[in-house]
Amino acid sequence: MSSYDVAVIGSGPGGYVAAIRCAQLGMKTAIIEKYSTLGGTCLNVGCIPSKALLDSSHHYDDAVRHFEEHGIEIPGEVKVNLEKMINRKQSVVDQTCAGVKFLMDKNKIDVYEGVGSFEDSTHIAVKKADGSEEKIEAKHTIIATGSKPSSLPFIDIDKERVITSTEALKLKEVPKHLVVIGGGVIGLELGQVYRRLGAEVSVVEFMDRITPGMDGALSKELTKVLKKQGFKFYTGHKVKEVSRNGETVTVKADDKKGKEVVLEGDYCLVSVGRRPYTDGLNAEAAGVKLNDRGQVEVNEQLQTSASNIYAIGDVIKGAMLAHKAEEEGVFVAETLAGQKPHIDYNLIPGVVYTWPEVAAVGKTEEQLKEAGVDYKVGQFPMRALGRARASMDIDGFVKILADKATDEVLGIHMIGARTADLIAEAVTAMEYRASAEDISRMSHAHPTYAEAVKEAALAATDNRALHV
Repeated sequence: MSSYDVAVIGSGPGGYVAAIRCAQLGMKTAIIEKYSTLGGTCLNVGCIPSKALLDSSHHYDDAVRHFEEHGIEIPGEVKVNLEKMINRKQSVVDQTCAGVKFLMDKNKIDVYEGVGSFEDSTHIAVKKADGSEEKIEAKHTIIATGSKPSSLPFIDIDKERVITSTEALKLKEVPKHLVVIGGGVIGLELGQVYRRLGAEVSVVEFMDRITPGMDGALSKELTKVLKKQGFKFYTGHKVKEVSRNGETVTVKADDKKGKEVVLEGDYCLVSVGRRPYTDGLNAEAAGVKLNDRGQVEVNEQLQTSASNIYAIGDVIKGAMLAHKAEEEGVFVAETLAGQKPHIDYNLIPGVVYTWPEVAAVGKTEEQLKEAGVDYKVGQFPMRALGRARASMDIDGFVKILADKATDEVLGIHMIGARTADLIAEAVTAMEYRASAEDISRMSHAHPTYAEAVKEAALAATDNRALHV
């Protein structure tokens, strides 16, 4: 039986990063993955493939709607080859997963393919697809088993017409009418992919707005922009029935007054969140406790009820984000090495990769109001930027929330072109507890989208934005 300092169960961004950092710190490390490819949900059926399809569909959308205005004329009709688009997506996934395998080899991390199942707190059985079993011993274990798509109790997901995000990434045809249940990140991103390719898209959301966890101003602006792109929204609607008859899926929902809405489409994407995945883990054998939501319970050190076992990522509390899992993976590895790492969960950014992109870090305006914090707001529209007009990406804004007394930045919320990248500036500034004036006095290259951050900071500093 092979023995290790650390065994990591799950090879998603949290798991494989944890394994790499453990190996870097001199620990003999193994990683266990139930599937034949490394990378977990994110690389295989999540972040990476969805962004590949978003980029491909964006190119098509530009060709159809914007090229002529740019002076680019294409003879004949611009057509979508969905099969080729899906194949390109898969090649991106394959390359990325192969990259993780390379990193495992480079860092001398042993890879076990199979379901990791605890026998006790230091012994793990790896149950392989062919029915065979291999056992390893580990001084410490990191649970990084991630999450799976959630559903509603009355919905039968047949993976053909009633689908999750996994099936939506490999459809054989562009839907005529895609009904999306859930107005969160995944539903909106995949909805936009197929809207661009010609599908009618209807989004049914239980809450009174889409992206309900984000600042209300972002939700309002994104709704406006997506409606302009052809989305139809049914917010404040509770889905009560989903049925399929041949190639037709019928979704019935009630609004807040009890009035029924009936939507018929050829596909229904169920995108109501994700649930922690611990199937086959046999956590109780190791003394690892789960809470009533199925999450692994951890303390502030991410340590489970079994002192030598830790858990990270989607399987524990907090935002289900790949980069949150990565930070936690590094945190645990460095803790095991006797270091004193830290994570500020308030400064983990959230991003929606629609176009325009939406990104945020820190407190929302609603949270500050609820907490009774006296704050000020600085906001700057993207359309006022020369760079935005040059690229025809004029939708959106940057909004900075700062403490009224100290001027410390408490939250930065943005929607517009490349805000997924711009948010890193906001995280950096807030990590060093910058004031709005600090940001306003930093030079930002011209012409860039990043100038909107400086201008929003100026707006928050005595309302002195220069270009509005």
